[in-house]
Amino acid sequence: MRVLAGCVAAAIWVGGVAPAAGAVEVPEADLAYHGAAAMSEGRVDVRFTPRNHGPSAVPDASVRLRWSEPLANRQVLPAGCARAGARALLCRVGGLAADEVGEAVELRVRLRGVPSEVLLEIDTVWSGGVVDRNRANDRQRVLVLDTGDAYYF
Repeated sequence: MRVLAGCVAAAIWVGGVAPAAGAVEVPEADLAYHGAAAMSEGRVDVRFTPRNHGPSAVPDASVRLRWSEPLANRQVLPAGCARAGARALLCRVGGLAADEVGEAVELRVRLRGVPSEVLLEIDTVWSGGVVDRNRANDRQRVLVLDTGDAYYF
């Protein structure tokens, strides 16, 4: 019994002081996306800027943009963006140094039909192996009404 108690105490002591031998420390960053979306007659204009609050750099990142309504079959997309299903796109954001604002991403998509509203969701799908423990600001949701007005996120 004493041997078992000593092993448990040693395991707790070692686990609290230093990582296990051979453990790899994963860099951490805090990605965020802020921008606006506007819809008019089935066309949605989206503009957002990525930011890395750090503490580590992100070698490359990509975001997914999902709509609650299906996209029209034919789209003219900016370089770095591609279809990912009937309602989604993937867009490359690129690398971001710690505490850096990246290049703005701008695109226009056409929806099938002319809905009166659409829910747009944006989230990180690739961060180059960097961990983001604060997922609250890299997951955005915005309801966009067919008014032509900008809705900010």
